[in-house]
Amino acid sequence: MITIDAQDKTLGRVASAAAKVLMGKDKATFVKHQIVAEEVTILNASKVKLTGTKERTKKYIRYSGYPGGQKKETYAMLTADTEGGKARRGHKEAIRRAILGMLPKNKLQMRRIKLLTIKN
Repeated sequence: MITIDAQDKTLGRVASAAAKVLMGKDKATFVKHQIVAEEVTILNASKVKLTGTKERTKKYIRYSGYPGGQKKETYAMLTADTEGGKARRGHKEAIRRAILGMLPKNKLQMRRIKLLTIKN
């Protein structure tokens, strides 16, 4: 089990370190068609930092498939508290999406992401 502390580290650096371990590229026994990875735990997810103006300008886009079904959301909207006192998705989701984007798009992607645990 690998533990990564995200405190005062940038989002991309934490995500790339976790993606490398989840793919198994840190091991000498790496093969791309099998899961040889370890479980990864990321601590202090809420203390990850973004450089520049990414908090306001970084966009997460999803599309439902219907006309007018494209939804856009910024990093601040994804992680910010709403009037109910609870974050919409939180910092955990932002880190998970960053890591998911760095994993290969194949049948093993979801099995690899299940080895990831993120804690605030």
